[in-house]
Amino acid sequence: MTRLGDSVQRASELLAQDLSSDTNVERLLEETGTRRYLDLSDLPAKEQAELIGARSVELLPSVDKLAERIEERAAQGKGLHIKLGIDPTAADVHLGHAVPVIVLSRFQRMGHDVTLIIGDFTAKIGDPSGRTAERPPLTDEDIAQNLSGYQEQVRPFFDFEKVRFARNSEWLAPVTLPELLGLLAQVPVSALLQREDFRNRLSEGSGLTMSELLYPVAQALDSVELACDVELGGVDQLLNLQMGRRVMEVHGQQPQLVVTMPLVEGTDGSGAKMSKSKGNYVGLSSAPDEVFGKIMSIPDRLMVPYLRAWTEWTDTEIDQATARIEAGSLHPMDLKKVLAGEVVAALHGVPAAMAARAHFVAQFSKKSFSDLETLPVVDVAEHGAEGVAAVLTKVLEFTPSASAARRIAKQNGLRLIIERGGEKQQAVVVSETEALRPLAEVAGEAVSSGGGTADAVYLKAGRKVAELRGL
Repeated sequence: MTRLGDSVQRASELLAQDLSSDTNVERLLEETGTRRYLDLSDLPAKEQAELIGARSVELLPSVDKLAERIEERAAQGKGLHIKLGIDPTAADVHLGHAVPVIVLSRFQRMGHDVTLIIGDFTAKIGDPSGRTAERPPLTDEDIAQNLSGYQEQVRPFFDFEKVRFARNSEWLAPVTLPELLGLLAQVPVSALLQREDFRNRLSEGSGLTMSELLYPVAQALDSVELACDVELGGVDQLLNLQMGRRVMEVHGQQPQLVVTMPLVEGTDGSGAKMSKSKGNYVGLSSAPDEVFGKIMSIPDRLMVPYLRAWTEWTDTEIDQATARIEAGSLHPMDLKKVLAGEVVAALHGVPAAMAARAHFVAQFSKKSFSDLETLPVVDVAEHGAEGVAAVLTKVLEFTPSASAARRIAKQNGLRLIIERGGEKQQAVVVSETEALRPLAEVAGEAVSSGGGTADAVYLKAGRKVAELRGL
């Protein structure tokens, strides 16, 4: 059995146990955490390709072709040459940026050669990548400033001691106009205009610059210069990566394979991708408690995409956990705590993850909310006739609108927390339909269903909590 297979077997045994137990969770985090550094070079070519394909949106031409290329290079006594381009457009990095780096690390641990391209030349052109306007080009000072902290922030996911760095200005700056025109003569404009954002902007009359059209060609020349076997990128870069295949063929090279990664949805559950501008991100430099809390705030439907994006769990293990949820033997909250622990452990280590878990549990599970600092209070005698969503919006101002409150309820994020003497807190999920009903009725029914009396009742929307009085 391979080293990864041994680890999966051990983790599967832990996944079958009680995941509300701190001891079991800590052992699981230690097991899966060691995989971030696990030597994967004993995996056969087919298993290597399948492991990469399982975390990609597109693998072109196919998983089988990747396995064939691995075997071909192995017969030559070497590994694949893998490329990931980094356009230094921001100083801070969040979890969304880590997705391709994690896959790149797997290639690295399989024994393949990795090159990180610092796009100091292409960053000056500006790639909109789905934006409605051209991204402002960066200066040399901007690039140097943004690059300064990148390596340190993604270090938990990647071994920089085993990677080659290259700046594409080294080969793109010397390109002459005759060389460029000769290449462009073999690139159909239709290939450049396949990008939906380009077509939309042209149809709306907002314009498109020649520099933007040249960006995919410039990026393709990176692959030509390095004679890459594989290029990684976000799914929004698919057409750019395919241009690399086309231009490599023009230069008589074997075209690279393309692996695209998902643009993972942000923590707010709105459907928008993780982005600093939207505030729905988890920064790689965030404190353990902040990371844990943000992951715990996500809707349940994001647990599987997050497990796939940022952990070393295999599909078999993810399927095992979700099957337990469907069977009722694993509570979704317990799995989410494991997920939050995985992310914190990746950034700060298992001890920090367990400490963040304990802090979260102390605040939101075991301790009475009355032990916390002052909470906002809703007088049910005064506001009980109003709908739950209306109370959240108009009285507590927890949500900007009633529709936002209903959205939280739809994602199972709206709950009544009932405390009774000496008993564990009871959490009652408030459905989207119930969110429109009077607060007094919904809260009264929840209390009655559990025995008819309560020491305290709280209304929880996401991570915000208020005490209900006068029931």
